[in-house]
Amino acid sequence: MSRPPSLVLPPRTRARRLQTDRGVFAALDGAPPNDVPRAGTVLMVPGFLGSKEDFLPLLAPLSAAGYRTVAVDGRGQHESEGPADESAYDQDELAADVLAWTAALEDPSVHLLGHSMGGLVARAAVLSCAPPYPWASLTLMSSGPAAVQPAQRKRVQLLIDWLPVLSKEALWQEIRKQAARDAELPPDIAHFLHRRWLNTVPEQLTATGRRLVAEPDRVADLAAVPLPKLVLSGTDDYAWPVDWQTDMATRLAASRAVIQGADHSPQVERPEQTADALIAFWTSVTAGRLTAESLSGRVGGGIGPTDRASLASTRA
Repeated sequence: MSRPPSLVLPPRTRARRLQTDRGVFAALDGAPPNDVPRAGTVLMVPGFLGSKEDFLPLLAPLSAAGYRTVAVDGRGQHESEGPADESAYDQDELAADVLAWTAALEDPSVHLLGHSMGGLVARAAVLSCAPPYPWASLTLMSSGPAAVQPAQRKRVQLLIDWLPVLSKEALWQEIRKQAARDAELPPDIAHFLHRRWLNTVPEQLTATGRRLVAEPDRVADLAAVPLPKLVLSGTDDYAWPVDWQTDMATRLAASRAVIQGADHSPQVERPEQTADALIAFWTSVTAGRLTAESLSGRVGGGIGPTDRASLASTRA
């Protein structure tokens, strides 16, 4: 799970309830400074065992660059309510939530970003649509082409097996035994991780965990969608090997960014470098759209894949 280094909200960021036609969701909403030109909106989807707070380190640099930054707890995740019914967390249901979040933002230039399991949900949301798409681009961060690698699959399956047997508190103590880094965490962060775990609906964990161990390869389907795409990862990843993600980027004809010194959560481990790579990609998307519009003489034309080489060298 991602561990935010601080829970302090960046300037111009507020915790709010996002009202949608599929319910109310907890969100963090960061606004750019008044004197910075607006560059667009970023919608961030957190991963398994995660929450909107996983994106806290990105909010300041992205908003400073002119992006409205919105991170949302999915249904049943931390501060967003959800029923004790696994069917409510089917991937189609979570994808429909992402579409509802997008509509609620009321911005024609939303860049969709999914981290880890959130990448699979974001992908499902895109694949559930027909043109015209309500997003300007799609970023898959530390997310792979299909199910997680075998070692991680075993760990997730063990968690799924334990959830009906142990209380959430007892299971949390077991998880802590496996995570030596918890001893190094500041007390407020340790308390937050504990509270987030207890808040998250067990049926949400079970349903999304099953997706992680059984997700099919849908890269070919996504490659057919004419949205600009970025695959971003650290130089190491315990869930999906980096070479899997690089191969996925090739199959998608996507831009590729590798963040030196980061593992599965580059937005937490190397936030400034991650923000730089994201801004470079989104800037290229905007520039490509403007070029396409000027050449075609019409608004709303799609653009082709951006230059992978420009981002592949991103380093700390």
